[in-house]
Amino acid sequence: MAELREYEKKRDTKKSGEPSSKRRGRRRRSDPVFVVQRHDATNLHFDFRLEIDGALASWAVPKGPSLDPRDKRLAVHVEDHPLDYADFEGRIEDGYGEGTVVVWDTGSYENVTEKNGDPVDVATALENGHLKVQLHGEKLTGAFALTHTRMGGDEQNWMLVKVDDAGADRRRKPTSTQNESVLSGKTNEDFEEAGG
Repeated sequence: MAELREYEKKRDTKKSGEPSSKRRGRRRRSDPVFVVQRHDATNLHFDFRLEIDGALASWAVPKGPSLDPRDKRLAVHVEDHPLDYADFEGRIEDGYGEGTVVVWDTGSYENVTEKNGDPVDVATALENGHLKVQLHGEKLTGAFALTHTRMGGDEQNWMLVKVDDAGADRRRKPTSTQNESVLSGKTNEDFEEAGG
């Protein structure tokens, strides 16, 4: 992982206002971080990111994560993002990803992937196409599974599913009822007004 050339190639961070990938290193938490950003770009979607090997492995989830284990959410694997992106909120100016971003949820996570009862490290789990993580966020808690599906013949297509545990909730729909940032309390619309 930790390949940030693609990130730099797709954007001009001086113009967009996004964090540069030039600053590298581990965040100050002992456990790796996860972040879900609500990104109102050409199409509203949620970016699901996991700190892995000094960068944020990232998936674009059009409908956002669900707390209902019956829901299978398409998660399109996109380029890794720098760790500083975990706190990024604001308006992305002209170019790739133009629109507004808020930190919809964040916290730490644990890799709980197993095969035949034995733990599987994150890099191997991703390579094998199945990763299970325990999230400790404000809106998302409990285990989620990411599975590489190659749906429609696209190598980037994964599926994000809530594991049926204490964090599951078939009734609560936080992606449609809780739009505010867990860091600033702002919504995407607040940044649109500021930018417009």
